[in-house]
Amino acid sequence: MIRRRLFNLAATAALAGLALSGAAQAAEVIKLGAIAPKTGPLAGGAVVTQWPNIQLWVEQVNARGGLDVGGTQMMIELIEYDDKTNPGEHIKLAQRLAEQDQVDFVVAPYGTGFNIAAAPIYGRYGYPMIAVSAITDKMDELTERYPNLFFTLGTTTAFVDGVKEILVEQREAGAIGNEIAMVNVADAFGIELADRARELFTEAGFELVYDKSYPLGTPDLSPVMKGAKDSGAKAFVAWSYPPDSFGLAEQAIIEDLDVSVYYSAVATSFPAFGDAYGGKINNVLGAGGTNVDDPAIAAYRAAHLDVTGKVADYWASANTYAALQILEQAIEGAGTKDKETVTQYIKDNSFDTVMGTLTFENNVSHTFWSVGQWQDGVFRGVKGTGVEGAVPVRLKDGWVE
Repeated sequence: MIRRRLFNLAATAALAGLALSGAAQAAEVIKLGAIAPKTGPLAGGAVVTQWPNIQLWVEQVNARGGLDVGGTQMMIELIEYDDKTNPGEHIKLAQRLAEQDQVDFVVAPYGTGFNIAAAPIYGRYGYPMIAVSAITDKMDELTERYPNLFFTLGTTTAFVDGVKEILVEQREAGAIGNEIAMVNVADAFGIELADRARELFTEAGFELVYDKSYPLGTPDLSPVMKGAKDSGAKAFVAWSYPPDSFGLAEQAIIEDLDVSVYYSAVATSFPAFGDAYGGKINNVLGAGGTNVDDPAIAAYRAAHLDVTGKVADYWASANTYAALQILEQAIEGAGTKDKETVTQYIKDNSFDTVMGTLTFENNVSHTFWSVGQWQDGVFRGVKGTGVEGAVPVRLKDGWVE
């Protein structure tokens, strides 16, 4: 456990120009709890997209004097835990946040499975939970059961549809046939996406000539990629998490996988993905995206690098930051730390974020990117819902720099 009092340094600067009464107010604290992997199979993704954006947001808010809660300035105290990529550990720590640390608000977990597994515990304590790294078709069921739960990244169907649209377009253009090689990580995220893809791809007239799942954390993905290559398909789709997105790309390069469409999911948008493989991954498709030409995104990326020393990824980073902006605006708009009141404020209002204006309909946002693509060293959004700035898809043509 790391208990950060990030408000201390920021408070020194923020309080310097305030009157005595204002300084007394600014010394008050609002506690924020965050639990996500720092170790275990999902740590690689969380340390890229989750933890740096929590740090960025907390430091920025405290540097400008904290949150204005009903006229009282409150500095944020961040209390963070490593769940070790263990759902049981996460739930135990969530209870500790609520009962021992008595935090006022929480950051939603990292990963689809963790958001679903932890929804009951956060619901029990009434914390508004903005699930920024979760994709599921069970949103209506979950939000009805847990009215404090919000989703920002879109449904499983929407994500599969984005990929399906690209496959159909390229088939019509004669770049691929009906054959698809598909693989998935065997956890809640990958299983649900693969199940839906089987339905939608088949309905669109495609044939899954290779369909393979593998356990989360599989160290050797060469057999998976060899099977995909042997299938002869000109389209490859992987519903993957960070470790395997990297591992699959490495094996695709080694095997010289001959496809015109190559898609892998989470972590394909990571800067480290481009750093690891350079121009070899040009025209690789992946989950999510942003409009990198948007001035708001450019300003966000510059701040992320300046404050954290790390380059933001091209999808979940900005979405994670946007979720925290929503929480900030809801607390200040409601003018209270009362969790139920803040939850209702999120339901009833729109929010100005780095990802644009976001509004929840039945606790679900319908503004999101579903597919992006590496094009000349930049990961650009190519498919989305309610977004602007999508660019045309390019075909994959070999794995040479």
